[in-house]
Amino acid sequence: MSVRISRHIVPMMALLALGGCSTAQNPLSGAQPQPAPELQTAVNTRVVEGTCPQIFMRDGTAFHRTYARGGEGDASKITYQASFAQTSRACTVNEQALNITVVAQGRLIAGPMGGPGRVSLPVRVEVKDGESVLYSQLVHFDAEIPTGDTAQFVFRKDDVSIPGGAGKQARIYIGFDSAPQKAPGKKRRK
Repeated sequence: MSVRISRHIVPMMALLALGGCSTAQNPLSGAQPQPAPELQTAVNTRVVEGTCPQIFMRDGTAFHRTYARGGEGDASKITYQASFAQTSRACTVNEQALNITVVAQGRLIAGPMGGPGRVSLPVRVEVKDGESVLYSQLVHFDAEIPTGDTAQFVFRKDDVSIPGGAGKQARIYIGFDSAPQKAPGKKRRK
């Protein structure tokens, strides 16, 4: 008979213990129950993975080198070299747009003619759907070469936005833009 009683007592004790975990006011403690905090969510925004475009690098855009004046192409005249190693992205969608955060991890190395200091890396983020360009921006990303010869950096672009229904076939491209920058000039009058 003692075995039969203990089989029923154990579940009852467990139920009583769980009952003590309620949020009702305990008259012995005198403490008032605290309301559960409300979750705040962005209106009509949701995180998406299935339609978040993948990131690609075009040939020749994963590396960037700068040379001392007159040393173009001469390895002994490199001031610094940067490269991308890994990329990631995250997307949210609302009624109007697919918003993308693009992140890339890279490495920065001082060359024979370089040293410690701040450098500006020309990073282009572009989103294309076939031949159609949905987004393109050149960002001058500042990075620091420390006293040693190598540094890692993380590039992050938060405000990449494309039309809401465009993500299914779109591709994100990230890379160093090696095209010479045009200096702002005066327009000629005809």
